[in-house]
Amino acid sequence: MPPDATILHADLDAFYASVEQRDDPRLRGRPVIVGGGVVLAASYEAKARGVRSAMGGRQARRLCPDAIVVRPRMAAYTAASRAVFEIFRDTTPLVEGLSIDEAFLDVGGLRRLAGPAPDIADRLRREVRRRVGLPITVGVARTKFLAKVASGVAKPDGLLVVDPGRELEFLHPLPVERLWGVGPVTATKLRERGIRTVGQVARLDEATVVSLVGAGAGRHLHALAHNRDPRRVQVGRRRGSMGAQHALGGAGTTPGDLDAILAGLVDRVARRMRAAHRCGRTVTLRLRFADYSRATRSQTVAKATAQTGPLLGTARALLRAALPEIDRRGVTLIGVSVGNLGAGHVQPPLPFAPDPGVDLDAAVDAVRDRFGSTALTRAVLLGRAPALEMPRLPD
Repeated sequence: MPPDATILHADLDAFYASVEQRDDPRLRGRPVIVGGGVVLAASYEAKARGVRSAMGGRQARRLCPDAIVVRPRMAAYTAASRAVFEIFRDTTPLVEGLSIDEAFLDVGGLRRLAGPAPDIADRLRREVRRRVGLPITVGVARTKFLAKVASGVAKPDGLLVVDPGRELEFLHPLPVERLWGVGPVTATKLRERGIRTVGQVARLDEATVVSLVGAGAGRHLHALAHNRDPRRVQVGRRRGSMGAQHALGGAGTTPGDLDAILAGLVDRVARRMRAAHRCGRTVTLRLRFADYSRATRSQTVAKATAQTGPLLGTARALLRAALPEIDRRGVTLIGVSVGNLGAGHVQPPLPFAPDPGVDLDAAVDAVRDRFGSTALTRAVLLGRAPALEMPRLPD
């Protein structure tokens, strides 16, 4: 690790809701919910009342009856994200985007030009506020993991620098959920054994942690509990997976509805893969249940592909296996991703009206490229409202 804290994790606060409050002065200081049927984002004023993302709109309004509900404006969020990333790149060439509203920045080589990392982080926050009008929280540390933890602790609209001499003093009292990769299931396993803080994980030997949560996760969590994270900020790193998700709220959903939603998600992901000339082997189904717990189901196929048909068939098999659990617990979000991505040969766009027998996916892509993404849709999606496509970083 470097001797000084030089890695920044910059994370916009309640991004969608903050854009709405920026653009409409009447919303400032008031609880704001973005999205009606399903909560896409909530301001901190609404979060304080228990509102959270992917919650059904009715439940959110019961918790916060005075909330102002606004329709999402994806173009505005995309424009704001691009403006903020321009500031990131003005700060340092070493920027690793994690999503449209957060990134890692390495400022280790800028001390002589721009001063120490805490000063750079402070200027970054002021520039984002001045040029884009949004609050942003920044954590500064020697490792990516600890910088992300620091920004989470400092929210909202804060700056937290973890001094190299006090890293474990800062990290160990935090709850185990702060460890990168600890979700509800892993947290439950650890808490059932009386392990509630990061420090308690650190005091265990690695073999014990492995016995509790498995080999891969155990070694990973044991290393993070000691702040061992050798990963550097990577520029231009290609995605290891591509995915899409659809929030359902608290309303009941039939197997037919879920199948139609899944078909739309896989169609979208497969098209992105073909556009990026990527093929993948591992299909993962992600579910969020009514109690906000999560589950994932994965299957790896023998041959990497970017064709919609094989990917959708695999995703449907995973969904069928999960239906009994969905019936018992209810579902509020469904997502699908394709991992183990690698470069692959993808048929280039075809001229319009291709001959019979050519690749169907390529033909569909050609029509959509010429006439727009909504020009052609699957029959199972006819009559259904088109799903919102969330802004994302380039593939």
